[in-house]
Amino acid sequence: MAEPKGNPHNPYQPHVIDTIDDASGREVASGPTTSLPELTPRAIVLGLILSVVMGAANVYVGLKAGMTVSASIPAAVMAMLLFRLLFKKSSVLEANQVQTCASAGESLAAGIIFTMPAMILIGHWQSFDFWTVSIVALTGGLLGILFMIPMRRVFVADNPDLPFPEGVACAAVLEAGEEGEGQHDAAISLIIGGVIGAIFKIGAGFLSLVNDSLQIARTAGDRIFYFGGDLSPMLVAVGFIVRLNVAVLIFIGGAIGWLIGIPLLGGAAGYADPLDGAWGIWSTQIRYVGVGAMVVGGMSSLFAVRHGLKAAVTELSAGLRGHTNGRDTGQRDIPSGVIVVLGSVCTVMLAIVNYRFTHDAGVSALSTIVMLAMGFFFTAVASYIVGLVGNSNSPVSGMTITAVLAAGGLLWLFSYSGNQGMVATLGIAAVVCCVACTSGDVCNDLKTGSLVGAAPFRQQIMQIAGVCVAAFVMAPVLTLLHNNTEGGIGGEKLSAPQASLFASLARGFAGEGELPWGLIGVGAGVGVLILGIDEWMKRNTKHRAHLMPIAVGMYLPFGLATPILIGGLIAHFYSRRTEAKEHDRILHRGVLFSSGIIAGEALTAVGLAGLAAMSISARDFGLSAGLKTLISLAVAGAIVCAFVVMTKPRANP
Repeated sequence: MAEPKGNPHNPYQPHVIDTIDDASGREVASGPTTSLPELTPRAIVLGLILSVVMGAANVYVGLKAGMTVSASIPAAVMAMLLFRLLFKKSSVLEANQVQTCASAGESLAAGIIFTMPAMILIGHWQSFDFWTVSIVALTGGLLGILFMIPMRRVFVADNPDLPFPEGVACAAVLEAGEEGEGQHDAAISLIIGGVIGAIFKIGAGFLSLVNDSLQIARTAGDRIFYFGGDLSPMLVAVGFIVRLNVAVLIFIGGAIGWLIGIPLLGGAAGYADPLDGAWGIWSTQIRYVGVGAMVVGGMSSLFAVRHGLKAAVTELSAGLRGHTNGRDTGQRDIPSGVIVVLGSVCTVMLAIVNYRFTHDAGVSALSTIVMLAMGFFFTAVASYIVGLVGNSNSPVSGMTITAVLAAGGLLWLFSYSGNQGMVATLGIAAVVCCVACTSGDVCNDLKTGSLVGAAPFRQQIMQIAGVCVAAFVMAPVLTLLHNNTEGGIGGEKLSAPQASLFASLARGFAGEGELPWGLIGVGAGVGVLILGIDEWMKRNTKHRAHLMPIAVGMYLPFGLATPILIGGLIAHFYSRRTEAKEHDRILHRGVLFSSGIIAGEALTAVGLAGLAAMSISARDFGLSAGLKTLISLAVAGAIVCAFVVMTKPRANP
């Protein structure tokens, strides 16, 4: 028995951790001798409320921006602030449980919005089916948690090579809140960000005082040259949170597609308006190059975690046989028997949903098997990547595209085509996407919990609770936005780029449309080239050329990349003279402000859709196009100035 030790990661937690040596010689926690309040009624209630709020907000963010950011840090801040305001005493472990539950709702939103709107876009649904969407979200989210549990030791506890940047940052936020550092300043930053985000959305979405984007396109011969950017503080906030490296890679991908690819392809003669031409060439050709790059990225990610997959299977098998390798209940997970029972229930529910989709027992059975197999594999992929680059940077879109291609190809081999083949393919993609999103979030939160001394078993209970509540919010919010936003989901205001892409892929495999395999092949070649460049950079520089953000930039509208880059540049400006390990501390105030911006703009958008549903329509003051452009330029400048001022680190952060 080793000597008793205090918890080195959480000096504010007054309990002692004993350790024992397992067969490999590693020290393993035997559990706390005394503990702080953790899974309390107030933590459960607050966690469930924030799960709903974060889930609703991220439905809008994903439909508009084509990507989401992790809710772990803003949820942790909100939990600490609310506990401070409402209760005299609270513990860091309670706040951790609230954050764990809240971020589960956010991750589930990402899984649903990337896929379920495709059912509308292919014409299978005229409106979102409440029970189908809810069951897909529930089963996909639960499977993401259940698959991740036997992998916890593989990726979280026994893998020192994974830095978990967002998990560590979230733990730092919780510990700083426990100590009482900067609570007032944190609250002010969060609130001001929320107010700015809300005011902008009201001005743009309700009063029509500013344009949604500033863009220009010109022709030279048969070539179209385009540049533009969306006018949204939320996108600048996304760039600030993901930092400069990822923001630059997204911009590079956008530049490859929009600034280089579109002029090279030509075709201006086929369009009366250069702007329409730029968007048409991107929609029908350029984004499929990004698809090919994403497929390569997904396969390379799967290859990178092959050893982790094997270890996870071994861990699950040992748990089923009752072998715990001497590990104490202080570090226990939900029992393997419970995992199997819940997993079996989810499997039955998925089979029922698949039958509702296709009305064919054979394709339902095949789809269910493919869902489970791909879900397990991509759980390992998502967990590994979250540990490597963070939850916000996890290439879930690439994993889902890989799942769509594999599922579509398999169904095609079994001669399933037409509408039946399309909905079966999209059903598989929806579940796999929910599994990948949720499992990555679970892995990140379990790392945070391990750093602050939380019990994995209790965290897993809260994750399950968060998924169960948030799952039944997805369909109503989607319906609200689709029915009360101009153009609906898939229109100009809520383009839902991933769902549009998955719909196109499903049509191609089902024989309802032609896939440009040549362009997909070009993208795959570009992906291989980028992987080679990244490998060289990894060995010779401190920078990386991660494939997935570049591929994402290719198939997202270029207007998203520009404000994201601006946000990344602002973050870099304030952190450039400090070591990487200090960046989270230096940028802490800016992350809180950015989180407030995202929540304010997204929740206001959902609220405006609710007003529209109550027949309270938006106002239009009839401003001329020129005046509206001038106002938009002034607002864009004001947004940048607000970020520069509000994200500036305090003298002693």
